[in-house]
Amino acid sequence: MKKFAYVVVVFSIALVFASCNSPSPRIPDMIFVEGGIGVFGSDTTDADRDEMPMRDVIIKPFYISKFEITQSQWAYIMKTNPSIFVGEDRPVECVSWFEVQDYIKKLNERTGRKYRLPTELEWEYAARGGRFQKKYRYSGSNECNWVAWWRENSEYGTSPVGQKLPNRLGLYDMTGNVHEWCANEYDSLMYSREKIAPTICSYTSLEVVVRGGDWQSSKQHLRIANRNHISPYIRNAGVGFRLVMDVE
Repeated sequence: MKKFAYVVVVFSIALVFASCNSPSPRIPDMIFVEGGIGVFGSDTTDADRDEMPMRDVIIKPFYISKFEITQSQWAYIMKTNPSIFVGEDRPVECVSWFEVQDYIKKLNERTGRKYRLPTELEWEYAARGGRFQKKYRYSGSNECNWVAWWRENSEYGTSPVGQKLPNRLGLYDMTGNVHEWCANEYDSLMYSREKIAPTICSYTSLEVVVRGGDWQSSKQHLRIANRNHISPYIRNAGVGFRLVMDVE
């Protein structure tokens, strides 16, 4: 597993928030992302091989959650809270890729919507600011302290979502706080293939993409272009998620 030396958490805390029956505040706040041509990957001197070459790809419009999914939002649907760093407004963590799929299924049944995880390309497009991209190293800035909780300022744990500056789309914590599960399998050669076509994770997938860095990450691993990957069965205190919806 590439550059992901975090302690895997294999236990959970069965905490149910007293407010988990609260109505709409537990539903993700979504932001519209206009489609367009996005730049993907990196050609900088510190780029990893799986980030090269830089590519232009056309992305369809979609909605993405303004914040990482919080513990209160998870508890509202799942009635438990598996997180190590407990707090209603902190991102939920210690949830496997497959447990996230269960949450999405139940959330969709409750709301009548069609939430899902973002593909890696959708995630990177949104992190860069969609059609309004600037060549920032991190999501919204070249200064990671302005936009991210990471190893130098996190005090070794997650923080409530939305405390740092957003990027141009109004998205918070795309850099740092927790890594975010994506929908697709990890393909080290994806950016070098003639056609970029992410493969959605299945029960036979060995590793799934996570993006964005977390509270333990170095500056190198906070970069927008940085690609990471872990087993979809792993529960980790540095991994959470946010959701997207298609434009119908």
